[in-house]
Amino acid sequence: MNWKIGDTVSFRRILTQEDFNRFAALSWDDNPIHCDPVFAAKSHFGGTVAHGMFLYSVVSKGFSELLPGPGAIQLEQEMMHPNGTYTGEEIAITLTVKDIYPDGTLELTTVISKASDPANIKHQGRARVAPCGVKPAFSNAPADPTVQQAGDDALYGMKPGMFKEKKRTFTDADLAEYGNLSGDRNPIMREDQFGRAAGFAGRIVPWPLLAGMFSDMLGTDLPGRGTGWMKQKLIYKSAALPGEELTARVEITRLRADKELVNLRSTIVGPDGRLICDGESLVLVRNLENKGDKGPNFGRG
Repeated sequence: MNWKIGDTVSFRRILTQEDFNRFAALSWDDNPIHCDPVFAAKSHFGGTVAHGMFLYSVVSKGFSELLPGPGAIQLEQEMMHPNGTYTGEEIAITLTVKDIYPDGTLELTTVISKASDPANIKHQGRARVAPCGVKPAFSNAPADPTVQQAGDDALYGMKPGMFKEKKRTFTDADLAEYGNLSGDRNPIMREDQFGRAAGFAGRIVPWPLLAGMFSDMLGTDLPGRGTGWMKQKLIYKSAALPGEELTARVEITRLRADKELVNLRSTIVGPDGRLICDGESLVLVRNLENKGDKGPNFGRG
């Protein structure tokens, strides 16, 4: 289809606590702000809220079905979450073409708002997506060293350079549950023939599942349970295949004690050392369960 700048599509969904719990099991992120109504009620949210990466998976459904449609390949995603998405709320997901690049890829704005109150923004971001037939050239280079930024020396037991790594291998069952929960039926994540036609070795791991590895570590390990995800930037450098052992890493690059904010670099590498995803996270640590010393379970760069 010949898309034009300004073209817009939208759809709606109501999220439930069961959805939150299923995404927690799928991503391994059982952060209590998503799964524990008693804990969440005492937080500044006042109740359980959706995972940021669950909202990303709902946005991805739009890429796969509406704009640009089946076979789309995600290259970049930036997002911020200014307000929580609560159980029972009907949300409106809107995708708009912002720019069309010479290589055929599209830049889109992505917005999730409360359906009955469009001014109540839940997710706001931008994406770069390659429509079916456009094969981007991924680099298979390793990750560059992490650069620290000016900030505070310590916050709630955390220090710049502290990192956490976790390994995971996604299975056929993980991909099936992702599709059932999100509604994202992109064929390159479901059938090997479509993955090969898009230039991959077969079907690939959905991008929100990859980002869910960061959700897991940020929400349960570093900074830890109670962390609130504010902003995320993701740049995909290559694709991941089911059955590959992936290593995700989050590393603190900046602490801002006055605002209780932590910046982290977030990366995923494949078993051969290639960089799959490179990104940056900004999280709020106001509601941390444990605000003490992180101990020896975290690396220090």
